[in-house]
Amino acid sequence: MEALFAALEGTALAQALRGSRWLYAGVNAAHIFAIGLLIGSVVPLNLRLLGVWRGVSREAVVRVLAPVAASGLILALLTGLLLFAVRAREYSGVEFLQLKLIFIAVGVLSTLALCRTHGFLLKDAPRARLAGHAILSTVCWLGALVCGRLIAFAGD
Repeated sequence: MEALFAALEGTALAQALRGSRWLYAGVNAAHIFAIGLLIGSVVPLNLRLLGVWRGVSREAVVRVLAPVAASGLILALLTGLLLFAVRAREYSGVEFLQLKLIFIAVGVLSTLALCRTHGFLLKDAPRARLAGHAILSTVCWLGALVCGRLIAFAGD
């Protein structure tokens, strides 16, 4: 793995990010924006799955917020990989990053499993299943957010 991480750090893109304050800042800002999209759509979606805003149809909330969450996730993964590439060998040993990746994997896999079982709009999903997923999802995404922030303090 060490050789893979060293190769990642040696890519032209990683070198450009290390060498340009503005390019790195731009990618970092894009990562924060992506996280905002993701968390800002997942939390209200999960609240709706828990039964908040019953006057608004679950299908309408899912139809609007799920694509925003997916877009945020994709952008966060892409920008996160770029930020990781700058110091891949160092970051690979940071326990907060490892925990963050576990939270992300569980959050994504649980959502995919829910949608595979009950369809994208979750029409036939039982309330208990939706509530359980909403709690797990919220814990995963907020956990990933906190761990991501703690990466900056690892080693201090």
